[in-house]
Amino acid sequence: MPLLSLPCPRLTLAILSPDQAELETAFYQRNLRHLAPWSPIRTTDYFSTANIRRRLEIQASAFEAGLAMHFALLTPDGQQMIGACNFSGIIRGAFQACYLGYHIDEAHQGQRLMQEALEAGIGYMFDTQNLHRIMANYIPGNERSARLLERLGFEREGYAKDYLNIAGRWQDHVLTALVNSGFEAPDQRWSRRLS
Repeated sequence: MPLLSLPCPRLTLAILSPDQAELETAFYQRNLRHLAPWSPIRTTDYFSTANIRRRLEIQASAFEAGLAMHFALLTPDGQQMIGACNFSGIIRGAFQACYLGYHIDEAHQGQRLMQEALEAGIGYMFDTQNLHRIMANYIPGNERSARLLERLGFEREGYAKDYLNIAGRWQDHVLTALVNSGFEAPDQRWSRRLS
């Protein structure tokens, strides 16, 4: 059973429990080649069920501590993982921000499912986690990501040379961010862990 579920019209966003590792294993086994151009190089056992189970345990602790929210995109019946969106590196204090990363199953591209998922995830991060800023960066030439972030209201803020090591080489990234216009004033809830 997921640690948290956010229902959407055509899918469910869920923070998986460690006993759901097989869902994530199956997703990555289907999509290794599809995701390779946008991912760091991984060891051959990185996506084994045992290693995913361990990562899900760490992610559950990060969720409980309010440090990261790693969501799986699940089919409405919860039987298949079709993508992921991660709100990580959450910093409180004067920043109240995080980074967003995401990817979707090759067979489910072009259906605006990721937009649906991110709208729900962003709503949760802004309304429930009370973040002020979400930053998302993409490799120049990744037009799908550029268009998705633009539709979601992210604004370009800069360009970073040799930003991340993706597909075996340091790659530039376009830097974007979305600011929460409804952010609660710091004097009302400054750096307080939300329950």
